[in-house]
Formats: sequence, C-alpha cells, structure tokens
Amino acid sequence: MSDDDNSPISAREARRLFADLKAAPALVLAVSGGPDSVALMWLAARWRRALARGPELTVVTVDHGLRPEAAREAREVKRLATELGLPHRTLRWRGAKPKTGLPAAAREARYRLLTQAARAVGASHVLTAHTRDDQAETLLMRMLRGSGLGGLSAMAGVSERDGIVLVRPLLDVPKAQLIATLKRAKVGFADDPTNRDTAFTRPRLRALLPLLAAEGGDARTLARLAARLARANAAVEVLADGAERFLRLRDRDVAPQVGMRSFEASAFAVLPEEVRLRLLLRAIDALGHEGPAELGKVENLMSALDRAMAGPGAAANGRPVLKQTLAGALISLAGGRIQIAPAPARRRKGP
Repeated sequence: MSDDDNSPISAREARRLFADLKAAPALVLAVSGGPDSVALMWLAARWRRALARGPELTVVTVDHGLRPEAAREAREVKRLATELGLPHRTLRWRGAKPKTGLPAAAREARYRLLTQAARAVGASHVLTAHTRDDQAETLLMRMLRGSGLGGLSAMAGVSERDGIVLVRPLLDVPKAQLIATLKRAKVGFADDPTNRDTAFTRPRLRALLPLLAAEGGDARTLARLAARLARANAAVEVLADGAERFLRLRDRDVAPQVGMRSFEASAFAVLPEEVRLRLLLRAIDALGHEGPAELGKVENLMSALDRAMAGPGAAANGRPVLKQTLAGALISLAGGRIQIAPAPARRRKGP
C-alpha cells in the first residue's frame, strides 16, 4: 500500500488487494455501513467491474438488533449496493442477548450468519473490512489478556470457518486511507457510536492509540509486530507437527487405542516447553468435550506433569501418579506414559 496513510486507494492498489480472489466462484462482502466496510464494498465493486470474468459479489449486512439506527443503516447499505449493481441481504441476530460478553457474542453471531449466507449463495469466501487499526487494537487487547504466541499473532489475513474461507483484504490498510477513498468518491457512510463507547474494551484501547503513537507505538508498528509474531507462531507449529511425528515413531510398536492419545513420557519430557504445551492443547481440544482449553490451565497441567514425571513413581507400573481433568479431557500419567482421553460426563445434580 501507499506510504501516505491519508491518500485514496488507487485502482492499481485495489487490484492487488483482491488479486488472489479472482478465481473464486462467488464472494460475500460483510458490510455494516461504517466507513471500513463501505470502502470494502466500493473497492470490490470497482475491481469486479474491471474484470471480464470474475466472482459474483453479494453484500450482506448483519443487524444485531442492538441499536435502533441499525435497520436504517442496513437500508442505506442496500441503496448503495444497488447503485453499484450488487445484490444485498440483511440478516438479523434474533433471540435474547447476553448481559455480559456482548461484543464476543455479537461477533460469534455475525460470523455464523455470514457463513450461512455464503453457503446460501454458493460463495466460497466471506470478506470483512478489518484494517491495520483493528489489527493494532486486537494485539493490544490480547497482550492485556496475557495471550500466548498464537493469540498475539492477532487476526489472520486468511482463515477458515465451517468450510468457508474468511478473508481480510484490508488488514494492512489504515482506516484513514479508506475514509480518504470514500471522500474522493463522494460516498457516504454511517457513524456507529458504539465504536466510541468506553463501556467496551476496544474503544478504550482505541482512545489510547494516539498516546502510544507518540511513543513510537503507532498502528503500523503494532501491526508489524503482530505479523512477526504470526511468523514465529507458524514456525513453532511446524516444530509441533514434527514432534508429533517423532512421538508416533517412538510408539510404532505400541498398539494404538481408539479415542485416546498417548505419549511416551520420557520422550515428551525432552521436547521444548512451547512444543509440549501445543501437543497437550491439541490432544485436549481434540478429545475433550468442554473446550477449547485455556492456555493458563494447560500451563498449570504441564507443570504438574513435569513434577510427576520427575518423581520416583513416574516410570512404575500400577496406578496413575497423576490424574486430572481439563476441558472435558482426562489426562493421566502411569507406567511411563501420558494418556489423554475423553473425561466421563459430569453427573447432573439432582433438583
């Protein structure tokens, strides 16, 4: 992208943003009516018009039913989509809304509705308008929550959900460029007041960004940090894949048990700590029925395993020297082996 964060996005830059999507059969554009998503719709429509052949575009607006203005904003998105020659659908998040954790619940509902819409129109991808500014805020939120390397990688440019590919083509674009693009094109957009509501974490962190930028921690720098952490995370994932193969080779003479994962404790113990954590997380999330497991709890479990493996009875046969449940999985250490299996269902308390 241009080094000028306040310059409109050119047609050439837009072609680069969407280049990898040219062969897709159809795309869903998630458009709320704010400047970021309206710019995504306008840029995608301009890009598609320049192609002799390309994907069909469908605009989808999710009305969470949380603000009275949302229905009017959805109608305005429909009007603009129609002007651009694009079909539009409004989907509503129905039912009771939680009193706590509302942003996370709304985000979950939004992606669920968007992936359903994609399947309905035969789209292989859903495009969202997350920007470099959003990436910086996400990194800060996860830092404050004590996330591990995977969480600090922040948002991926491409991911998958329920068989639909999620793409964030604007993830390296500053919000200011999108606003400049719309102003030059004389395209209006909505202002969502919840983006400034300090009752929520993200707007509070957003207000801090100018102070961080004054110290050198602007959105560009924070997004670059997230990209570097994502690169490191991908490397550790490769190491974890190799460690799984190593442990399977060690167990080639051990008969596998259905519905269970088992590691030779002594071979597991010599692996790097981060790799061991990931192997435990993978096994627990695969076999547990209450996941995903929290990183901090898996860290505590691994500490307990390390202590048990260093104890005098770790290699002996007989009853387990450690037995613990986590996220619906049962983890045990017995006879020199670590075993992970589904935990028995919890008993329901009587009335």
